[in-house]
Amino acid sequence: MLEATAPSDELRPIREWPAQHLSGTDFDPVLADLMREGPVTRIKLDNGSGWAWLFTRYEDVRLITNDPRFSRKAVVAADVTRLAPHFIPVPGAVGFEDPPDHTRLRRAVAPAFTTRGVDALREKARGMLDELVDGLLADGPPADLTERLLAPFPLAVVCELMGVPAEDRGRVHEWTALILSSTAGVERSEEAKQRMCGYFEAALRERGSAGGEGVIGLLSQAVAAGEVAEAEAVGVALLLQIGGEAVTNNTGNMLYLLLSRPGLWERLRAEPALRPTAIDELLRYIPHRNSVGLSRIATEDMTIAGQHIRAGEAVYVSYLAANRDPEVFPDPDELHLDRSPNPHVAFGYGPHFCPGNLLARLEQELMVGALLERLPGLRLAVEEDELSWRPGALIRGPEALPVVW
Repeated sequence: MLEATAPSDELRPIREWPAQHLSGTDFDPVLADLMREGPVTRIKLDNGSGWAWLFTRYEDVRLITNDPRFSRKAVVAADVTRLAPHFIPVPGAVGFEDPPDHTRLRRAVAPAFTTRGVDALREKARGMLDELVDGLLADGPPADLTERLLAPFPLAVVCELMGVPAEDRGRVHEWTALILSSTAGVERSEEAKQRMCGYFEAALRERGSAGGEGVIGLLSQAVAAGEVAEAEAVGVALLLQIGGEAVTNNTGNMLYLLLSRPGLWERLRAEPALRPTAIDELLRYIPHRNSVGLSRIATEDMTIAGQHIRAGEAVYVSYLAANRDPEVFPDPDELHLDRSPNPHVAFGYGPHFCPGNLLARLEQELMVGALLERLPGLRLAVEEDELSWRPGALIRGPEALPVVW
């Protein structure tokens, strides 16, 4: 939080935070050490240059992410220390814009992400999920939930929302996997990003002022009306498509926890009313990503948590750490399915709060609910130490989730 005490100009030691291949849902040990050092530290990641401030306390994380003096747009021209070897956003991408441009870009696609917009997709999503579960039951156990459900369902839903036709979904998925990989190499990741940008550029031009269904339709209308530049629309589409597939990994982590901890699966079967609260707690608890996400640049001098921050310095916040703040979440390292209240920041905070949060919740509630109801005896088919997690991924998740029922 902002403090009236005299700021500290003493530079803290720089802590190396190397890329790690973390398995399971264990909390990142490096991040845990940084949190123990205090609410603010200095870090250096594997790529980019220099160092950055890292804030981990819930109150500071919410303050920084909602403070216009910290700019996302300024990061585009800076070589900030980062986890990924490549820089994902394209110029004008909504994730790297500040208000008022950020507000303008989000407004263009807002109708698709309102409660009404997501509810309109609910029955179509339920039908797609039922088909996948029908196929699972018809083929019988054993099965890999990642292959049969966790990957195809979120992909189908986000493509439905975006307006990507079924015949194009395979290649869009492949591009997403390469973009989100920290080991595929800069050239392959950059090529995938350019191919996806080219795909959305062609789709926008094809739709034109006629618009059509989905986010692509909304963006094409906004471009035709002069409200959004074509390059901006492509950047918005890119980030929304990539973000939509994060549900695969997050739900995989959720199901792993529910199936590997005695009594959790059975409790949710017996108490259907608890499921929304349980999903919120799982969202708070699971490691949504490795390391940290996108940085910000301070645009003026200020003091936060007793530390003097100078204009031009890079700042990261950790939502994972904020979700384990004991001042906000009693017993934070334990999973309590009935935790309430639960003001987690799993979807971010402030102007960059994830626009797809309602869609992600819908998908997770549908998937968990369908498995609880239709595969009540679901259990892991292998020992926990035989499971593998995606290597080199920016977003952690099980590579496969073998089950029987």
